[in-house]
Amino acid sequence: MTSSFEFPTHPARLSDAERDKALRLLRDGVAMGRLSHDTFVHRMELALAARRSEELAALTADLHTEGRVARLVFGSVEAVSGFGVRLRRAWRAERLPKLLLPHPVTGHPLRIGRDPGSGLRLNHETVSRVHAELSRQGGMWVLRDLGSTNGTTVNGRRVVGAAVVREGDQVEFGRMVFRLSVN
Repeated sequence: MTSSFEFPTHPARLSDAERDKALRLLRDGVAMGRLSHDTFVHRMELALAARRSEELAALTADLHTEGRVARLVFGSVEAVSGFGVRLRRAWRAERLPKLLLPHPVTGHPLRIGRDPGSGLRLNHETVSRVHAELSRQGGMWVLRDLGSTNGTTVNGRRVVGAAVVREGDQVEFGRMVFRLSVN
């Protein structure tokens, strides 16, 4: 009498490499604008819970991977468009009017604003009456926003409270833009 033994077979467990590949495809899909953030999060949760390769394949079926040539083209376009932005910033920066830093010996802060009593009077509608103050503290120049309506920025970053500034920095009071200079 021969007896046959049959053992139930289970599909092979997903490898970490397979799951990582699927997650990478999903990340690339959202980065390239093919998936919304919500869709990405939902698919990522499903990919982490998947038990079979077929489940991962279904989650990434609409995200075809680009070949090397397509990645090269996308990278080149990204680099060229970034270059244009940097070039415009550099061109504008060289044409900005200079704001001379006061002589450090004076010790008095330079008030900036529309007020006639300001050391630097800027008569522009985006500049507050008492907008900002530039002073020398501990061997450094400090620019302090004095609660202006349209804000003060240094190199494109809004000043909250005070910021250390140096020669060559781009400063904005409202929409009035200057390049800091010592001479």
